[in-house]
Amino acid sequence: MDQENTRFSVKLYIYDLSKGMARQLSPALLGKRLDGIWHTAIVIHGEEFFFGGEGISSCPPGGTFLGQPNSIVDLGETEVNEDLFMNYLTSLGESTYRGETYKLFEHNCNTFSNEVAQFLTGSKIPSYITDLPSEVLSTPFGQALLPLLDSVAITPPGSSSINGHYGQR
Repeated sequence: MDQENTRFSVKLYIYDLSKGMARQLSPALLGKRLDGIWHTAIVIHGEEFFFGGEGISSCPPGGTFLGQPNSIVDLGETEVNEDLFMNYLTSLGESTYRGETYKLFEHNCNTFSNEVAQFLTGSKIPSYITDLPSEVLSTPFGQALLPLLDSVAITPPGSSSINGHYGQR
């Protein structure tokens, strides 16, 4: 008996944390133009999932204080059902993506989105997002700010932590 494979849509929500200010101020501060300071999240199974200073969190799509995303990228489809996905996230939340592992430039929401996108679809998120930290750090101003910015942890309010608590969002 053939079972029909159920496929689920996977989206990348992209937010500009600077609300346009990076585009205006980056040439003067960094000597190069940045289009935004990107926060990303994966949307699947009717929820938005992201990583921040409190670990892995979820909310309804567009449900954080950031509001609606600046753009949405269709990453494709997956056969990973909700139970398997939540088990995967629980495992990540207990190991690689605990809140205390968050580092603004090295291990952040975009690192998480990239890893989850590859797990679900085999595709990476756009490189202009994942390359942003190295672009900033390649400037003298970025290097000067590194000690301060590395201690910053971003977690958009309006979400629920799911770290290590399967089914308790």
